[in-house]
Amino acid sequence: MLADSATYESRSSPYENTCFRYGDEAPSTHPNIEGEDMGKDKRVGLYLRVSTGGQTVENQRQDLERVAQQRGWTIVETYVDHGISGAKGREKRPAFDRMCTDAARGKLDLIAAWSIDRLGRSLHHVATFLAELQDQNVTVYLHQQNVDGTTAAGKAMLGMAAVFAEFERSVTIERINAGLARARAQGKTLGRPTIDSKTERRIKQLRAKGNGMLKIAKQLGVGTSTVQRVLAS
Repeated sequence: MLADSATYESRSSPYENTCFRYGDEAPSTHPNIEGEDMGKDKRVGLYLRVSTGGQTVENQRQDLERVAQQRGWTIVETYVDHGISGAKGREKRPAFDRMCTDAARGKLDLIAAWSIDRLGRSLHHVATFLAELQDQNVTVYLHQQNVDGTTAAGKAMLGMAAVFAEFERSVTIERINAGLARARAQGKTLGRPTIDSKTERRIKQLRAKGNGMLKIAKQLGVGTSTVQRVLAS
């Protein structure tokens, strides 16, 4: 006897071992879509940068503001470095520095940039920056690379970046230590060059007579940093 069409029937792949009524909507195959953090209610800082004064950040701004609106993010501030190369460090990029400070103070949940090269040109600097953000529980959205740190895939990508940053840091430390060990084995003196007590007294005497530090260093054949250290002691 044939089963009534209204009864439940076991289905084969892709819904093997699941039962549903004819005409019902098939169950979703998306893994844990309801539990995934889709980035709602995030406080976001937009970072925009161009390398020359003749370029504009407006295309970057429009794309990132559109994404923020679509995803329900709240834009806390837009940080703009205009006419500044990405090869420069944080201290020479005022908007980037201010953004990093705000992130460290807990004012941001997310930093959005149009492309990863807007954050920096050096792999080491970018990877270190991403690792620092991860330690602060701040994530990143990169528009051109389609990396969204509010999703599981994006978190995995940023986690890998943090691993590479730590690896590069470890390799750098190993190279420095190896170089220091080789220098010691060759009998080289490490650290700041020392001066005798006579030269120290002479530095203080010349300073007491009103001589400038550059003049003292030149006259005694020592570095200005040495003069500064002696006078500060």
